[in-house]
Amino acid sequence: MGLGSTAKKLQKVADIADDLYTKVNELKAQLQDLRGTVEATNARVDEIDGRLDEQRALLEAIADEQGVDTDAVLTDALIEDAEGSTAESDAAAETGEAEADANAKSSDD
Repeated sequence: MGLGSTAKKLQKVADIADDLYTKVNELKAQLQDLRGTVEATNARVDEIDGRLDEQRALLEAIADEQGVDTDAVLTDALIEDAEGSTAESDAAAETGEAEADANAKSSDD
């Protein structure tokens, strides 16, 4: 093995290392941007949570003033949501079964 092939191999390793260094720096910049985005998003979420708490308090005060039982309303909403989710799941299952039956019939032909 001559010095020429060793020099070529070393140059190839140096080129690969340079490419990796460039990629690492790009990833580092992307990570910094991502951190900034996450921090900004967290700040927005905290602000929205605060506003939601304020709105909830106002709505509960209005409901109390009007004589509305908020616990009963929330319970009913949860029940309706659960029943809706169950109905949607049942409908999806029935659709899937119907498609499976149709596929089985078409493959039999």
